[in-house]
This record gives sequence, structure tokens and C-alpha cells, in this order.
Amino acid sequence: MGIASGLKFKAPMAWTAETLDPKDGHLTLSEHCITELRALTSLIKANPVSTLTLSPKDFNLQACRKAMKRAKHLLAKGPGFVLIDRLPLEEMTRVDAVSAYWVLSSLLGRPVAQKWDGSMIYEVSDCSGQAPGNGIRPDITNAEQGFHTDNAYNLSPPDYVALLCLHPAKLGGISRIVNLNAAHELMRRHHPSLLPRLYKPYIWDRQMEHRKQDDKFLSRPVFAVKNAGICARLGNRLIRQGYTIAKAEMDEEGRSALEALYTILDDRSLYKEFLFKPGQIQIVDNQFIGHKRTSFEDWPEKNRKRRLVRLWIRNGGKVFYNG
Repeated sequence: MGIASGLKFKAPMAWTAETLDPKDGHLTLSEHCITELRALTSLIKANPVSTLTLSPKDFNLQACRKAMKRAKHLLAKGPGFVLIDRLPLEEMTRVDAVSAYWVLSSLLGRPVAQKWDGSMIYEVSDCSGQAPGNGIRPDITNAEQGFHTDNAYNLSPPDYVALLCLHPAKLGGISRIVNLNAAHELMRRHHPSLLPRLYKPYIWDRQMEHRKQDDKFLSRPVFAVKNAGICARLGNRLIRQGYTIAKAEMDEEGRSALEALYTILDDRSLYKEFLFKPGQIQIVDNQFIGHKRTSFEDWPEKNRKRRLVRLWIRNGGKVFYNG
């Protein structure tokens, strides 16, 4: 039995692996949606433009709008994640798929920059052939990632993080998502003396995603109160790197609180896991759903390497990285 066994919640926005129904958060695109996306890609082929210029208002997307309205409900009022099944990659080029994905995601909110240089479409793939560290980030390796929320280490984390699977790994690369409301409740129950420390600032490594003259680290808590609920920034590795960059020693209580939180997050009774299939889209609420992936083995062929396409989406603010 895991640490979350027997834990029950009244609201769907707080869940564990035990309380979550296998079908929760899943959404299948109807044939009407697929027909609309076929028309969309056909129109773009006849009138080529940059993917970044595409807007839902330029296309007839009645069925897709209905589907993404359901997706937004699942994100805002449901389990905080949605797994969309799926884009028909067997009849789409990579450009077609990314264009359709961009437009669908734009029905949720505004795609925004994912790097300080303004890059808005990011490929998650093992393109380094190296281990993480010394400037090599885990998302460009095949190493396991710890639970995290995207851009937790900078000024403006996105509201939603979307991932489109173009190619799965040969082995591994299992996606895991965890509900941070549930983790917060388990901290309160099992480590009540340590929970307040997670509401106090930690030092985060900003990953050089800023101007040269700006601070290299950020001071923010893991948990905060927002709109009468909690929101979270999660990233154990970046906190530890932040203290190294700042040449500061993490307090013992802060270290113990992080260790306790990650012991909870990595308990199998808490998280949901699944293997991506080609064409599937995962979208999570980045404020209270943490995500990770396990290590993986790639296919030897270059064109079959594990490849996901990531978008960051905000409901408000500016398009800039620190919007």
C-alpha cells in the first residue's frame, strides 16, 4: 500500500492514482474534428504561411471548438489534465501535424515564447547524446526527469503545457503526471511541521533564460495561494542548482521539506502514468499538475527517434517569455 492509499477527495481537481478513473481526462477527437483538420492542412498547403501566424479564426472549426471547450473544462474544472486522442499522423507531414496542433492549442489560450530568445515551438528529443548537467538539460537527453512544472524557475510560468507525440521511444519514456493538491494534502497530514517551509522562498537557477545583466537566480516558494487555492512551482534540480549559483547553503528545514515532498510525489499510489502513442496530445494545468518522464531507449533510425513537440499556453499576459 502506498502513502496515498485510502485518501479521498470531494473535488475532481484533487486526485491520486487510486481515486482517478482510467477514463478521466481522456478526450477522443471526433471524425468531424479530423475532417476539419484535414481541410485546415489542405488550405495551408495551398497558401503556405508560418505556423506562428495561424489563428483559429481563419478556419471553419466548429467541431474542434467544441472538443477544445471540453478540453478546457477538464483542465479548469476536472482533473487538470487532458489526453487528446489523436491527430492522424499516418496521413500528415510533420508540418501538417504541428500546424493542426498549434491551431487546436490556440483554442485554449495564446501560445507564448518558451525561451528568452522568443522560440515558441520546442522539440523534446534526445539531441545531445550526453547526460544532463554542465549546461545539458534533461529534456534534450534520454535520462529520467524528476517531477517538475515548466518554467518554475522564471518570472512567468505558462498556464498550460502541451505535448504532441510525433514518435514514441523504442523502450521507456513513460509519462507520469501528479496532482499537487493531493501532494499538498499528504504533506499536511504526514509532515505538518515541514509544509510551511514550502511556502517560503527557495533559490532557483534561471537556466540563463534572461538578459546578461539580470540576476541568474530567482527567489520563489514551491507553494503559494492563488484565487483561494494553491498553485505550485516544482523543480528539485533547479532549486539545488540555484543555491550553487548563488553560493548559498540551503537551510536544513528547506532541504528536509523538499525531500519529504519528493518522497510523496514519487510514490506509485499518487501518480498516473501512460505511454504516449503517435498523434496523442497531452495538456496539463501547469500550476497544480507536475509531470515527468522516465529514461528511454531510442530507435537506431534517426527518423524514428522519440520526438515530442511542446507548446506553452497562457490565458492572459503577453506573448513574451517573461510575459
